[in-house]
Amino acid sequence: MNLASIIDGHPDDAIALISRGRETTYGELREQVDRTRGGFASIGLAEGDRIAFMCGNGRPFVVAYLAAVGLGAVVVPLNPLSPAPELEAEIAKVRAKVVLIEQLSSASWANVDRDKVPSVETVVTTESTDHGGPTDAVHLDELLRSDPVDRVEVEADQLAVLIFTSGTAGSPKAAKLTHHNLLSSMTQSLSNPDSIGAGDIVYGVLPLFHIFGLNIVLGLGLRVGATIILVQRFDPLTAAETIRDRKVTIVPGAPSMWTAFAHFDELAADTFATVRRALSGAARLPIPVAERMKERFGVEILEGYGLTEASPTVTTQVGEVVRFGSVGRALDGVEVRLVNKDGDALVGDVGEIWVRGDNVFAGYFEDPEATAAVLTEDGWLQTGDMAICDDDGYLYLVDRAKDLVIVSGFNVYPAEVEEVLARHPDVAEVGVVGVPHPHTGEAVKAFVVAKEGADVDEETLIEFACDHLARYKCPNKIMFVSALPRNASGKLVRRNLADAMAAQ
Repeated sequence: MNLASIIDGHPDDAIALISRGRETTYGELREQVDRTRGGFASIGLAEGDRIAFMCGNGRPFVVAYLAAVGLGAVVVPLNPLSPAPELEAEIAKVRAKVVLIEQLSSASWANVDRDKVPSVETVVTTESTDHGGPTDAVHLDELLRSDPVDRVEVEADQLAVLIFTSGTAGSPKAAKLTHHNLLSSMTQSLSNPDSIGAGDIVYGVLPLFHIFGLNIVLGLGLRVGATIILVQRFDPLTAAETIRDRKVTIVPGAPSMWTAFAHFDELAADTFATVRRALSGAARLPIPVAERMKERFGVEILEGYGLTEASPTVTTQVGEVVRFGSVGRALDGVEVRLVNKDGDALVGDVGEIWVRGDNVFAGYFEDPEATAAVLTEDGWLQTGDMAICDDDGYLYLVDRAKDLVIVSGFNVYPAEVEEVLARHPDVAEVGVVGVPHPHTGEAVKAFVVAKEGADVDEETLIEFACDHLARYKCPNKIMFVSALPRNASGKLVRRNLADAMAAQ
């Protein structure tokens, strides 16, 4: 088997991708992938090697992704807008041999200390030096002109992708996703009778470095022979025009996207006339947003639940009746349990979501302790997310992994942000929580105890955080306080943080 086989068997003249206004057929895509695979082999990329991607949504990402996994290499998709320190840590963690960059990430890469990523032997760029590409890089177009190389057959448990995630607790870790994991998740999604098909046109704005975008929008879309419109950045007006003009039929998105559509009064009532499936995931969808989309546009948003460690989909809405507030039922081939201190939770009782199936990941890269904390011996993934279940098997999320903040569908762990802010010389203590935000669902808020005699302000600390973290992880509000709420053992109690500060 090999994940790269998903583009086989489709008509040569069928449109696979639309990127920056350019159409790529399945026949063209297969040829480009085969030649790029030969190019990667020529620079020494081999089975088991890691290649880090710092690319936005576009044809180069897709071609390179399929070429690399087709060689048996392991793709590590990274946020191209992450600051240099974060990229250094992630690239060093997986010991990437090759790094693929584009204009979007050139500035970040230019600030990377190459001595901190000694494993990197080759940099491949999608841009010429005239457009910001580094002078010591190999251009992707050069690799695309190589002689084609056949796809290799791999074992089911061979790694295909490493995706950094905060997991169910702690700092970011690299989740190991095998060829079998990713292909199984696609097969499970296809058990839904209303799933994506060959005639569909998919709006692909979800970032490909996120598992929802990578394996559902891109992977599943290519597997069934659909057309995927790849979009770098979301703008509600431009998105609406694309959906209408391209007659888009499938629109997957995070709640922040649907919130923007729901409150954009200038959109015409027929904007989504061709859309047959509107999907939401990565965070809880506010019920008022779902109701407003149905009222204004006749769009019923189907909410699902998943996580990186499940490749990603666990549940989705099925059938003719949409249950607002529910993330649906388990897909065929996916087992779900709700577990509390008494064992399996009864209908209507809160329990932690446990998941088992061929889609469940192979653990965290070189971190057996973290892996053992979330995977039971008999294969159950303990998600840390809390839910209740009704008589029909529909899940309703009531909480999520302890302390997790979700900003526009991306996981932010307070401990990571606190660690960065605590490095500032004027900070004595810091506590971080998530607060409601009208556009991103949640935002990061920090409570800071400054060192005695220090002269530091909010803007300074936010800028400091942005120098070390991806923008979505940075606080957009900092409150200076005299003390943080702690329990008897001195541990910070985040759930009491906002209330305690409000009472001061």
